Formats: sequence, structure tokens, C-alpha cells
Amino acid sequence: MPFGETFLWFVALGAIAQLVDGALGMAYGLVCSTVLLSLGFPPATVSAAVHTAEVVTTGISGGAHAVFGNVDRGLFLRLALPGALGGVAGALFLVHVASAWIKPLIVLYLLALSVLILLRAAQRWHYRATPRHVPPLGLVAGTLDAIGGGGWGSVTTSSLLAGGHTPRKTLGTVAAAEFVVTLAIAATFASTIGLQHAEIVLGLLIGGALAAPFAAFAVSRLPERALLWMVGGLVMILALVQAAKLLAG
Repeated sequence: MPFGETFLWFVALGAIAQLVDGALGMAYGLVCSTVLLSLGFPPATVSAAVHTAEVVTTGISGGAHAVFGNVDRGLFLRLALPGALGGVAGALFLVHVASAWIKPLIVLYLLALSVLILLRAAQRWHYRATPRHVPPLGLVAGTLDAIGGGGWGSVTTSSLLAGGHTPRKTLGTVAAAEFVVTLAIAATFASTIGLQHAEIVLGLLIGGALAAPFAAFAVSRLPERALLWMVGGLVMILALVQAAKLLAG
């Protein structure tokens, strides 16, 4: 496949993921990572590319939420700092562990996230993150986000909303904290394996930037539960395909 055509596919993937993320407040990294892994890219390359592209999108999103007063400073600090620490640890783990060994764990993680999203769609996600649980939640979510290439919003947003936090402050704070976590992860990958597959990063970044203005339209037109069912189903199908390939190999 010529480079030009490949690049356009990455742009399309970034655009679709951004539309989903704009409507749900999560799943940009999850959608991109699941598709890239299914195309055969190594886990470390996937996570590095996705998080590098996300630095810009999460920075814009987090900054906008801060300007409009959607960020709870105390919650932000309890979430972002442990999340960044977990992200660095997860990135280093992914770099130093053989791809063949870690890929089955990532597939299991993606399957677990797909189940979590489908449970949320069915309104059966009941875990409640109390204030004392927020730092451990950030640490675990940051670690898993780095290793799996996404999932920060899926884990944190659902848990915080179930814990009684207001939707506006939750979405704004999670978005602002995600920028810190993403920056830490991207910097860790850049200092260890460098920037690989620049065409993926640029494609995802351009696609996300082009789709961002239409995110509000997606929110107004597409029901959240329908999107959750579609995203959860897509991630589960792709993860199951990967699991079948691993078992067959």
C-alpha cells in the first residue's frame, strides 16, 4: 500500500476516534490503539504514537476546560500526579518487555475495557471512587493507559461519576489530568525508543484536529448509550480477533 494511501487511513482513524471521544469524553486512545494493534504494529510503537498525537488534543481540551472553570483543582492534583507516575512506569514496562510476551496481556486488557464500556452502556457499572480512592485510581489508570495505549477516560470517568462527582467537573478534570498523564507517557517513550512511525502520529493528529469542530455535532445527534454500545462492541470484536490470532499462532 503506497505511503499516501496509508497516511490517509491514519487520518481517517484519527478523525473517527476524535468524534467518538468528543461525544463520550473518552476512547480516542482506545479506538486508535485497538485498530493499530490489529494491523500488527508492536505495542510500544502503538502506545508511543497514540500518546504523542494525544499531547496536542488533550492539551487543547484540558486548557479549554480550565478556561471555562470545569476543573476541580484538588481533584486534578489527586488524579494527575499519580496518573503521570503510573504512566511513566507503564511506558518503561512496555519498552523493556518483549512484545510477544506483553501482547496477550494487552489483548486481555482491551477485552476488559470493552466489557466495562458495555456495562456502562447497560447502566450496570457501579464502582464508586471515594476521595481516598482517587490517587490509587489515577496510578492504576495511568499505568494501564500507557501499557494498553488508551483507557484513561474509560476507567477514571466512569469511576468518578459513580462516586457522585458532578459530570461537568468530572469531565473537565479528567481531560485536564489526561494532558499531564499523556505528556509524561509521550516524554518517556521519546527518551527511550524515540519517535517511530511519524506518519501514524501525523495522521492521527491531523484527523483528530479536522474532526474536533464536529464533536459537538456528534454529541447533539448521537445518543451516548448507542455510541457506548458501538465502541464497546468494536473494541471487543477487534480484541477477540487478536486473541484468536495469538491462539492460532
